Amino acid sequence: MKFSVSKEVFDKLDNVCFGIVVARGIDNTIENIEAKKLLIERIKDSEEKFKDTKIKELEEISYYRDAFKKLDINPNKFMSSIEAMLTRVSKNKGLPNISPIVDIGNTVSLKYIVPLGAHDIETLDGDINVRLSKCGDIFIPLGCEESEILEEGELIYSVGDSVRTRRWIWRQSEQGKITNKSKNIFFPIDGFSDKNYDSVIEARDELACLLKKIFSCEIKIGFVDKNKTEFKID
Repeated sequence: MKFSVSKEVFDKLDNVCFGIVVARGIDNTIENIEAKKLLIERIKDSEEKFKDTKIKELEEISYYRDAFKKLDINPNKFMSSIEAMLTRVSKNKGLPNISPIVDIGNTVSLKYIVPLGAHDIETLDGDINVRLSKCGDIFIPLGCEESEILEEGELIYSVGDSVRTRRWIWRQSEQGKITNKSKNIFFPIDGFSDKNYDSVIEARDELACLLKKIFSCEIKIGFVDKNKTEFKID
């Protein structure tokens, strides 16, 4: 199984890059006090730091808004996951404690202001690919049962014709969500090699360190960009 990014993606965003963490052997079934504490502390820090800030005007957020515009995605209508999360936190609306894995991912995402996804490897029945959609690709939004049929040309994460994330880093699907039964997880961190490369790498390495420390799980890290377009998951 591998993770790959299609050439057509780099034709549109030649500077896009992906930090990668693969974690295996996680126990996500019980409440983890350390993971919850880390998220609470990060939320408090972000609330204070950004309480009087227009999140969409942050330089770190502008990278993703500019990329969305290049992809013909309206960033005002479809905010990237990191902009949506930081906007919510800055308004003192907090974040729910979904599970230890999600808590840790959100903690790292907020700290480095980068979008950080999580996909249950056991739900992947093939390679995961970042590409442009084709007519007939199917997306089931998180928390829903009804599917959406995509037109061609939208940047997506996919496994075959099953869309795992729509509008690149806007919304994840129901199929790949993390549950308390998730043990083996693929984490992509999306960024730009000439804008926030250091943040992507630091987020990747801290995520890997936290996962290993808290869960004593097996860790594999990687990096994908236009010069290395594939990563072997297993």
